Amino acid sequence: MSGYTALQLKDPAPEIFETEKGIAFIKQTFQDALAEELNLLRVSAPLFVSRDSGIQDNLNGIERPVSFPIKSLNDKTFEIVQSLAKWKRLALARYNVPAGQGIYTDMNALRPDEDDLSTSIHSVYVDQWDWERVMSREERTLEYLKKTVRSIYTALRTTEQAVCELFSCDPFLPEEISFVHTEELLELYPRSDRAEREKRMCREKKAVFFIGIGGELPDGTIHDGRAPDYDDWTTPTEKGRKGLNGDIFVWNPVLKREFELSSMGIRVDRDTMVKQLEIRGCSGRLEMPWHKMLVDGTLPQSVGGGIGQSRLCMLLLRKKHIGQVQVSAWPAGVEEACSREGIQLL
Repeated sequence: MSGYTALQLKDPAPEIFETEKGIAFIKQTFQDALAEELNLLRVSAPLFVSRDSGIQDNLNGIERPVSFPIKSLNDKTFEIVQSLAKWKRLALARYNVPAGQGIYTDMNALRPDEDDLSTSIHSVYVDQWDWERVMSREERTLEYLKKTVRSIYTALRTTEQAVCELFSCDPFLPEEISFVHTEELLELYPRSDRAEREKRMCREKKAVFFIGIGGELPDGTIHDGRAPDYDDWTTPTEKGRKGLNGDIFVWNPVLKREFELSSMGIRVDRDTMVKQLEIRGCSGRLEMPWHKMLVDGTLPQSVGGGIGQSRLCMLLLRKKHIGQVQVSAWPAGVEEACSREGIQLL
């Protein structure tokens, strides 16, 4: 932070360069804080994986990954990653990472089926810190999940404080993060849709971890989609509720709306993966190499997730559009509308 010097440039506009310096500062500060809180080491990660490896993150199961053949490998098909949820667990096994330690990396993904590009917070290009930590079987508990969430939130607040010192502004994140199960959220706001439920709770609490993403709610719906073969969304916990995963949301004071920063969770073990694959009608994946490794006990018990880099930069730099902190492609009219509002996209 002591090396930061404000740029004094006339052309091009200095605001862009101030923003770029802020982005670099946030990324370095947060990843250092995250690594310290969770005992993580930085590793390199793939941009693409083999289609038939079972490593690709299938997200909600409907998104089409970007694929291409490699000529020198007999035109074998590879796919640009949609996240590294499964690859990280494989890396933990390959690097023989002990319990209580983990890894993190930069994840750069393309999600061309993103259908919310007209909003200010979504992009085809996804950049996040993907992290994964080895845990014991005895730590497959809701309390361990909450403890991990609190550690991540501490890293978020540490970063916010550093940014506020750098730019002479006031912090807005609350001291503590709240925990609310999606079933409880449905009980509180039964007539609201998912987005409205999240918005109302975030407006009240300012920082919330919504527990139980992917499992069926009492009304037969799911709060939001989650792949069946990485997060555990079926294990019973307290009060008859289920799920050892969730999403970190905060209240964005600039956009005046709920703002997701992270999805994460305790990962499936053999039994929960088999069960969740059956629920989703995806039991055929058990024949894939990655899934066989989990079934035979090669892969360790772990907790992990992804934390949006552009999302965090957008939040802490008080930006109105994600295109102010990353370069992407936008639907017709978005750039013109931003220009009219004085928003300069990268």
